[in-house]
Amino acid sequence: MPAIVTNKFRIHNQEQFVESFSEASPNVYYMILGRPQPFATSTRPDARTENEGSDSAPIAAPDSIDAEFYAFDEALAAKKITSSDVSIVIPRRNWTTGTVYDYYRHDYGRRVTGGTSTQTADSGATTLFDATYYVMSAAHNVYKVLDNNGGAASTVEPTGTSTSILTTGDGYKWKFMYTLSAAQQSNFLSTDFMAVETNSTVSSAAVDGALDIVKVKTAGSGYTTSGSAATGTITSVPIRGDGSSGACTVTITSGAITGVAITTAGTGYTYGYIRNADILSAGGGTGSGGELDVIIGPKGGHGKNAIKELGGFFVMLNVNFVGVESGSGSDVTAANDFRNISLIRDPQSGGGAASATTLRATKAIRFAASPTPGSFSADEEINQATTGAVGKVVEYDSTNRILYYIQTRFNDEGADSNGNKTAFSGANVVTGQGGGSPTGTPDTSFSSSVNGASFTSGYSASELDADSGDIMYLEQRAPITRATDQTENVKLVVEF
Repeated sequence: MPAIVTNKFRIHNQEQFVESFSEASPNVYYMILGRPQPFATSTRPDARTENEGSDSAPIAAPDSIDAEFYAFDEALAAKKITSSDVSIVIPRRNWTTGTVYDYYRHDYGRRVTGGTSTQTADSGATTLFDATYYVMSAAHNVYKVLDNNGGAASTVEPTGTSTSILTTGDGYKWKFMYTLSAAQQSNFLSTDFMAVETNSTVSSAAVDGALDIVKVKTAGSGYTTSGSAATGTITSVPIRGDGSSGACTVTITSGAITGVAITTAGTGYTYGYIRNADILSAGGGTGSGGELDVIIGPKGGHGKNAIKELGGFFVMLNVNFVGVESGSGSDVTAANDFRNISLIRDPQSGGGAASATTLRATKAIRFAASPTPGSFSADEEINQATTGAVGKVVEYDSTNRILYYIQTRFNDEGADSNGNKTAFSGANVVTGQGGGSPTGTPDTSFSSSVNGASFTSGYSASELDADSGDIMYLEQRAPITRATDQTENVKLVVEF
């Protein structure tokens, strides 16, 4: 049985996702940076290997349960996403001179009258949202193409914000939809996507079921105008259908129909047609064969709801990681790079729902001042005497004698000699396996907070509770090097 899930379902899912950030009982979302260690072939405790790709060619993470666990193992820091960090977006299409743009039609994909072929756009698209029927101008105004002058190239950039149809010198007809604000340009405009919203003035001026465009499918022949002229216009031709008051003028050239102009837009049309008999009754002589397609606007009229009209089933999340996020306790390391970006919903912190602006996802050890600790290097393996615990250095703060680390499930990264992930604990000496074999003795008498990290008996747990919440998105990429005076702007686009 043929069936489809319509684009309206995609819009619905997008709306539910966006609403989940700000509704009465909202979900809480965080963007996570992770994976400080290079992609390589890692060894499991059972001696089998796992190929994770390389930094120059990381593999895509599978959509699997273990991929979620890995994301927690490798997490460095997380930042909360607020409702102001979220926007509905659509594919970005800059107006470019010399381009043939598609035009809005309500019936792309339907079978063409009298045959089995389907109605396609000039670009070959068979659905409206695959068609190139809107543009953004240099002034960041967004326009919908209502008519492309018979598939001609656009050479005159549309301008202005009038609620009336704009006709440019190249024969294109445009509908102004909205203007991207300065904030939208800064936060939700990327190379590939741009924010979309409904302009209240345009929406208020929209007329449900009004008619704007009629396309000539077949020109026919033998038509005449007043005085039996083969070239001229036929006025006051009614437009039939389920609406009212629609009327048009038909242009005749050498006995053929070459154009139709709406003279009264009418209201309430969800289908419409122009009968040959009405053309003849209005003065068309004895012509025949003309076929005209009445283009029906979207529900509510053009501009009533830009999100639905332009295919707003994409959502952009825009998050900035500013240096170490010092205002939130320096939770985001700038001493190491990252290779993973993930989106998590409703994680926990300290056993309860996470709510802080940032979460430090690494564990930490505070070393005693005596004996003097050595200098640990990022990414080197660390081992602890007696416990046998194994980890991987993320950062060493020599000023405060704090070692930040992660533990994965692989040898030399987190799994001990027995194949277990054993926690670092007690005053047992920690030794680095890099050059110089640095050592440090955990200060089990230290229970305080430093740079937002809360220590108990010399140890600080991750602020992101392991394996809590749902990983909604996971991207593996080439390494990004961080710095304290650097901001990483992460724009994540989700398609529904």
